[in-house]
Amino acid sequence: MNFFDYNPPRYPVKSKLLDYTFYNRDPVEVAKDLLGHIIQRKKIAGRIVETEAYYGTSDPASRASTGKTRMNKWMWNDAGIIFIYMVHGHWLFNIVTQQKNLPSAVLIRAAEPLTGMNIMYKNRPVNTARNLTSGPGKLTQAFGITKNLNGQKIYKRESEVTIREGYKLHCNIKSSPRIGVREDTSEPLRFYIPGNIFVSKP
Repeated sequence: MNFFDYNPPRYPVKSKLLDYTFYNRDPVEVAKDLLGHIIQRKKIAGRIVETEAYYGTSDPASRASTGKTRMNKWMWNDAGIIFIYMVHGHWLFNIVTQQKNLPSAVLIRAAEPLTGMNIMYKNRPVNTARNLTSGPGKLTQAFGITKNLNGQKIYKRESEVTIREGYKLHCNIKSSPRIGVREDTSEPLRFYIPGNIFVSKP
């Protein structure tokens, strides 16, 4: 699909921000419920189509698995805090879940572009629309997201990145093992909207 051939769905501009209570839950519940909602940074917005849930020290793939450090300290913070870290030269965007001192988070893996595609294309000059945001590192590059947003409260209007109520899902959520991790749990903790072309892997 060529960049200019893609026609994004209509953006629900009057939708409400997801509040603190939305994030103060088990990361699996939050990861599933984020699908279909809208991630926004200034004039850029996208529909979340893929997520992964991460727990704390008992989760071998979690950034918190080795205990609290300077890099992962945000996971011990309160629900709704933005947590961004780098893997293989790419920033990954996470939202802390559950209450303070109970580390867990949800990784936003992919989104379907809605608004600001011209800005996304400048941030990430690719040849196809699908390649703009179909992966966690692609998404942060397209949105211009870096670790400078660490610690912001995503449910506050003044946050540089917010998540708003989006679209009702008319399909069953699919799940799978998480992608690119050396060790994983027996429970599938990756969730996605089946059939959406912006999901990183079917």
